[in-house]
Formats: sequence, structure tokens, C-alpha cells
Amino acid sequence: MGLNLKKEDTILVLTGKEKGKKGRVLRIDREKNRVVAEQINIIKKHMKPNRQHTQGGIIDMEAPIHISNVMLICTRCSKPTRIGNVKLESGKKVRVCKKCKEVMD
Repeated sequence: MGLNLKKEDTILVLTGKEKGKKGRVLRIDREKNRVVAEQINIIKKHMKPNRQHTQGGIIDMEAPIHISNVMLICTRCSKPTRIGNVKLESGKKVRVCKKCKEVMD
């Protein structure tokens, strides 16, 4: 499966309880085909006190969502779109929006 997402991309959730929400990509796990997005798929986790969470307790955090359940939002046309790969004249390979043909990189 081609993982055409990168960190800081804006995505739209297509299925599940978070359907229709937009968020920014924080992390991508290429081995498990999962993506963690900002304010999407929030879970509650019980944490012991440690250096990051000195008090401990129940914290809210983003859980990963499968990459097939999200779609990239084009920066120019602001619509969810599929991504194509095109080689420029300079030899560089870039991502292209399938709807507006705009270079995304």
C-alpha cells in the first residue's frame, strides 16, 4: 500500500466514530499502516506519575487510526483527494492533487 501521507499534512477521516473530522498528521507508523492525527481518535489512558506527567492520573491522548480510513486534503482546492506521483523536468518526484493537478510538495 502506498503511503502518500507526510507529517504536517491535513487529513479527513472517512470512516468510524470520527467520520468527517479534519486533523493534522503528528506521526506515521509505516510498518503498521497507521497514522496519528491531532485531536482525532482521542482515548483516555491511565498513567502512573513519571517525568512527563508528574501527577499521573487519567490523560487524554490521540490513538492511531488505519491509513485506509483517512484521505489527504489538498492545500489549494481544500478538498479531500487522491494523490498522484509525477516526475518533474528536474528529475524530482513530487506528489500531485488528482483534482486540481497542483503540486503538493
